[in-house]
Amino acid sequence: LKPAARLAPAPCRWNSGLPMNIGVLFVPQQEAWVVERMGKFHRILEPGLNFLIPLLDRIRYVQSLKEIVINVPEQSAVTLDNVTLQIDGVLYLRVMDPYKASYGVEDPEYAVTQLAQTTMRSELGKLSLDRVFRERESLNASIVDAINQASDCWGIRCLRYEIKDIHVPPRVKESMQMQVEAERRKRATVLESEGTRESAINVAEGQKQAQILASEAEKAEQINKAAGEANAMLVKARAKAEAIQLLAAALAQQHGNAAASLSVAEQYVNAFSKIAKDSNTVLLPANTGDVTNMVAQALGIYTTLTKPQAVKTQEEMPPAHEDSRSPATEVLKAEQGSSS
Repeated sequence: LKPAARLAPAPCRWNSGLPMNIGVLFVPQQEAWVVERMGKFHRILEPGLNFLIPLLDRIRYVQSLKEIVINVPEQSAVTLDNVTLQIDGVLYLRVMDPYKASYGVEDPEYAVTQLAQTTMRSELGKLSLDRVFRERESLNASIVDAINQASDCWGIRCLRYEIKDIHVPPRVKESMQMQVEAERRKRATVLESEGTRESAINVAEGQKQAQILASEAEKAEQINKAAGEANAMLVKARAKAEAIQLLAAALAQQHGNAAASLSVAEQYVNAFSKIAKDSNTVLLPANTGDVTNMVAQALGIYTTLTKPQAVKTQEEMPPAHEDSRSPATEVLKAEQGSSS
C-alpha cells in the first residue's frame, strides 16, 4: 500500500494529547471516554459530569459517536472483461460500541478503509465494464454488506458507501465514445426507418380508405341510377299502358277502323318520304307505290288481332247496315291519288 493510501486519524479520535485526570471531568455530548484503572479497562464515561480517582484512573481512548466520513483513496481494479479502472469512493461510518472500537482493532478507520478497497476490487471483478456503470447502486450495497459483516467485531457500522469517480483508460474511453456514437446513429436510423414505415402505412391506409369511399360512392350511384331507370321504365310502362287503353277505347268506338286505317296510311307516307335522306343506298319492295296494298296488309294484321273482340261485340250488338265502300277505303284512295 502506498504511504498516501493510509489516512490520518480522524480529528475526533485522539492518540495523543488525551484529557488529563484531575478528578472532575466534563465529557462533551456525542463522545465516549474509555477509562482504564491501573492499566485495565474500568468504564466508559457518559456525556456530562464524571468523577475519577487521580493517578489510578487514566483516560485511554476518546471515541466520537458522530457519523464519520472517510475518503477512500483511488485504486485500480480489473473488471470481468479485463478492463483496468481507477475508482475511488466515500465511506460513512459510525462507532456503535466504544469498547470494541478501542480494543477490537488498532486503527478502526484504517481497517475499514482497507476492507472497503479490497471489497471494491472483489466486486468489480465480478462485473463487466458496462454493468459497472449500470449497477453502481447494487455495487455500493454489496460493499456496505461486506464491510458490516467484517466490522461487527470492531464496534463500527458502515452506513453508506458511494463511488465518486470511475476513470477508464484513454483507449477504452475512445472505444466507448465510438460505441455511443454508433448506438446513436443506429437509433437515428431506426427512428428514420420507423418514420418512413409509418408514413408509408399512413399513405396506404389513406389510399385504401379513398378507394373504399370511391367504390361505395360508385355503388350508391349505380343503385340510384338503377332505381331511376326502374322508376322511368315503370312510368313509361304505365304511360304506354294508359295509351294502349285509350287507343283501345278509341278503336272500340264508331268508325274506329277508319281512323286506324288513316293513321297507318299517314305513317306509311311519312316513312316513305324519309327514304334516301340518311343513306344513298335504298332497298325498296316491288310494290312500293301501292299504298292501298300496304295499308290493306296492316289492317289485315290488325283485324286478325282484334277478331276475337269483334266477334264478341257482334254477338252482343245487332248488325248494322253499312255502305259497301268504307270511309277508310275512300280516304286511302284519295291519299294515293294525291301522292301520285
